[in-house]
Amino acid sequence: MKKAVKKAVKIVVTLLFVGVVGFGLISWARNAAGKKAPFTLVDVKKGTLVDKALAVGQIVPRKEIQVKSQISGIVQEYFVDVGDPVRTGDPLFSIIPDPTPLELADAERQIELAKVTFDKAQADLDRSGALKRSGLIPLGDFDAQKETFDHARIQLEMTKERYSLLKEGKIKRTEGKSVDSVIRAPASGTILERDVNAGDPVVPLTTYQAGTVLMTLADMGDLIFKGTVDEIDVGKLKEGLPVRIQIGALPTAQVKGKLARIAPKAKEKDGATLFDVEVTITDPAGAVLRAGFSANSDIVIREKQNVLIIPERLVSFEGSKAFVEIPAADPKKEPVRKEIKTGLSDGLQVEVLEGLKEGEKVVQRPPKEIT
Repeated sequence: MKKAVKKAVKIVVTLLFVGVVGFGLISWARNAAGKKAPFTLVDVKKGTLVDKALAVGQIVPRKEIQVKSQISGIVQEYFVDVGDPVRTGDPLFSIIPDPTPLELADAERQIELAKVTFDKAQADLDRSGALKRSGLIPLGDFDAQKETFDHARIQLEMTKERYSLLKEGKIKRTEGKSVDSVIRAPASGTILERDVNAGDPVVPLTTYQAGTVLMTLADMGDLIFKGTVDEIDVGKLKEGLPVRIQIGALPTAQVKGKLARIAPKAKEKDGATLFDVEVTITDPAGAVLRAGFSANSDIVIREKQNVLIIPERLVSFEGSKAFVEIPAADPKKEPVRKEIKTGLSDGLQVEVLEGLKEGEKVVQRPPKEIT
């Protein structure tokens, strides 16, 4: 009986010992797996640093021309459409007049009145001519009557032309020239937008109204980038800086430009203070650019190539001094702080002017965990 009890006690003790040892091994393994390395090493290497300002905007023509009519009426037809090239003087639209009955009646009455004045002036001129030939009136009186007759004749022609333009949309003149209601291109370019169709009414451009926009055209060979820059960066900018333009629709295009204009006054947008900038495109890099392309531009303020760089997050600044950590000569000892001299920074990488050489190692501590 005693032997059986001793044997049972021995088994229980053995099981407890195995359990304690197993738990210890599992805890050690978990701690070893969860324990992070105290630090890693980053190479000091050479690279390119660019200090730049970001401008957000789009590609637009330098000049856009809105085509308007100086006569009222209805669009009869259009001769060109969006995307078509035009030259100065090419026909764009024909406008047919749409006068009110009152306007037509008034024009007819003006012709009748002018005809009465003309007939009287002609009769007076005929009498004066007869008297002049008889020597009864001086030459000056005859010349004055001739001038009155010429004025009456011109006035009659003007009223007839106005009536013709009002009713038919064109004027026929005796000398062979004609005036019609065809709207022609004021400049060479490409049609960007057509805002009216056949049958649409047209309000004329006058001194007291803007008039109907019929069409928009622009020279697509003279495109620029227009965008905005944050007020934080605008103080570093100056005209003439090189610009690299990234177009969303053309991700592989390496379009280059030059900063041409910086707005003297800021504007507020969505709580931010922004300045307008304008970039002249100097090299489209063979890309087909279209008006309205969204684009971002990097305005290069300073650029250095083949310089020593390290991640700026590894540098600690104390006043005017900068420090990094380098591994100690004895691997078992803690890293050593070393003072360095820094130069240009792009916000991620920083230039090392003194204190480190290419190929050296810099300590990178793991990020601190927030518990």
